[in-house]
Amino acid sequence: MIAIVDYEMGNLRSVQKGFETVGYDAVVTRDPAVIDRASHVVLPGVGAFGDCVTNLDQFGLVEPLRHGISQGKPFLGICLGLQVLFTESEEFGSHPGLDIIQGKVKRFSHAEHEEKGLKVPHMGWNTIDIKAPSPLLKEIAPESYVYFVHSYYVEPVEPKIICTETTYGMPFVSSVAYDNVFACQFHPEKSQRIGLQLLRNFGAWN
Repeated sequence: MIAIVDYEMGNLRSVQKGFETVGYDAVVTRDPAVIDRASHVVLPGVGAFGDCVTNLDQFGLVEPLRHGISQGKPFLGICLGLQVLFTESEEFGSHPGLDIIQGKVKRFSHAEHEEKGLKVPHMGWNTIDIKAPSPLLKEIAPESYVYFVHSYYVEPVEPKIICTETTYGMPFVSSVAYDNVFACQFHPEKSQRIGLQLLRNFGAWN
């Protein structure tokens, strides 16, 4: 059973529907006991970094997430669910994250992107440049298109966890992978065939 963590931020039903489409049971929950029993855990998210951390803490979800990751349970972070794993974010000031991954969440420069005719937020389809293999990228070709909506990007301390990069005015990390963790800046649930393949791969990951 796949647990989709509900902390009142994110398009939970779209993620759940994506898993159902590829044949996996997924439940939206904020019950720590359900998360603990789940075989796989998904942390989606759309919104502000600080609010995300506050909600996770208020709903008592930080420890279940940490425990599941430390126990080797397959974990998928999506968009804000990627960013909150990091040490800190500069979104609306400095905010501490879960510090599961060392590094920072940084903002795209409006000025630099506007000089290149690019808008912030980065919204729409873009390609992924695969930097390292991952079971979640099985049958996903290099330079496949996926869907993004974000103004911030992650900058990990350890480059070896970088799985894919994407270029939008500058190269940025679009997914990370290590051990039982895969987390992506793009939205698999909005990425049509490629996204469904990633969700299928996650459901089969053990």
